[in-house]
Amino acid sequence: MISLRAVDKHFGALHVLRDINLEVPRGQVVIVLGPSGSGKSTLCRTINRLEPIDSGEIRVDGVPLPAEGRGLAALRADVGMVFQSFNLFAHKTIIDNVMLAPMKVRKAKKEEARTRAMELLKRVGIADQADKYPAQLSGGQQQRVAIARALAMSPKVMLFDEPTSALDPEMVNEVLDVMVSLAKEGMTMLVVTHEMGFARRAGDRVLFMADGQVVEDTDPETFFSAPESERAKDFLGKILSH
Repeated sequence: MISLRAVDKHFGALHVLRDINLEVPRGQVVIVLGPSGSGKSTLCRTINRLEPIDSGEIRVDGVPLPAEGRGLAALRADVGMVFQSFNLFAHKTIIDNVMLAPMKVRKAKKEEARTRAMELLKRVGIADQADKYPAQLSGGQQQRVAIARALAMSPKVMLFDEPTSALDPEMVNEVLDVMVSLAKEGMTMLVVTHEMGFARRAGDRVLFMADGQVVEDTDPETFFSAPESERAKDFLGKILSH
């Protein structure tokens, strides 16, 4: 479903992605872990071309990433993205935030978009907040709206870039629970996160990145109980000792 071949990316002199090769089959949940500055978010952002790559090839569902124009808009419609910040439209109600893209991009009719939006808000547990504005919701609720908004496009793939890092601790689980349910339903997901419990519970696979490279690529059980590289052992030692 997602395929990266020999992908390289620089920010000036900084080599942030080094020869990344990755295949994510349909329905797999891949968790991306690693220290700050290891290239995790950049990797996530290259998959829907928020960051262009310097060399290599990225394909989504067999199709190479278009450079720009309509092809890119169509690809972004198929690849849902949820960020650290919720990026909701402050002047629009919750339901309007969720309805907007399907009507604009997918040309859905208003009633159809509204029905679907309400189904999705119910699914993420906030149907009762539909007529409020983002500022009236907690961070955890806003992030669940952001997930519903991404799902409204019926994406083939969902990318999550540290979706809980801006949240208060008590709100983290309400967002992770929605993500676990998506994983169980077979959504193809690539999740950059620091939530180790979620990685263990929902991940089919863990990619551990350091210095722009994928250092380990294994199942969660193996990664947490018997990491191979010194970098991963060091990382887990720091994280799990807290």
